[in-house]
Amino acid sequence: MSRPLVITDCDEVLLHMVAPFRDWLAETQGIDFHWVGNDFSKALRYCDSGELVEAKEIWRLLNLFFDAEMHRQGPISGAVHAINTLAERADVVVLTNLMDHRQEARAQQLADHGIHARVYTNQGPKGPALKAILDEYQPSRAVFIDDIAQHHGSAAEVAPELIRLHLCGEPLLAPHITCAHQAGHAHARIDTWEHALPWLLEQLHGDQA
Repeated sequence: MSRPLVITDCDEVLLHMVAPFRDWLAETQGIDFHWVGNDFSKALRYCDSGELVEAKEIWRLLNLFFDAEMHRQGPISGAVHAINTLAERADVVVLTNLMDHRQEARAQQLADHGIHARVYTNQGPKGPALKAILDEYQPSRAVFIDDIAQHHGSAAEVAPELIRLHLCGEPLLAPHITCAHQAGHAHARIDTWEHALPWLLEQLHGDQA
């Protein structure tokens, strides 16, 4: 009999990303990161001029960060315990939107923090990748955890059988991002692992899903 399956994002779900990225920008790049609404493209400004950092340069900086600064990322509160608790009763995999050549670095990064899980990389909407993972594992039940509403919308369209939890564990972002639950694309929105874990266990193993 197949096991339940947990498919989880990494950045802002398992590990902090924006906060260490902000600190690195201030310390080394002379850039101030201040979140405005839910538009990441307007969050970065040069400290000396106040001018916005162009989108092309933001992508260059993100690539620099993921190439050399991933060691700055620490776990979201409760994430390691929750994922390891789930792994006792379900298969757990990570689906992260990084370029494929960073797959091994991401897996090692998570292992260094005590999360030992298979890592899948993806670019763009996650629905097709989620469908491929479901086809591979054929789980009895499956949940998908992500902090970005767009990915829940893609999941709902391509793999509607997934139980979808919108979780953003980064307080800098959580109040500002679009809520997938309010949009009707996620079954729940829970931003702390303390409260998410019992909900997830119930979805995976309870009589109702």
